[in-house]
Amino acid sequence: MTTKTISIKEDVYDLLKSIKRKNESFSDLLKRLTIKQNSFKILEKIAGTMDLGNTNELIDDIRKKRENWRV
Repeated sequence: MTTKTISIKEDVYDLLKSIKRKNESFSDLLKRLTIKQNSFKILEKIAGTMDLGNTNELIDDIRKKRENWRV
């Protein structure tokens, strides 16, 4: 696999290092952050495109199903 070297400022490196998981490489961290960001973009694009009907009824139904699941 080909690798690339990038330059980043030390404060950015420190930020990345602080959120990097124990056994995660910086490449894995950047991939995880990128995928997460893309997921938010997809959600932003579809927001408001679905008709959920009465959301209060939907929330009540979800709560009831969760309660039954926990029992």
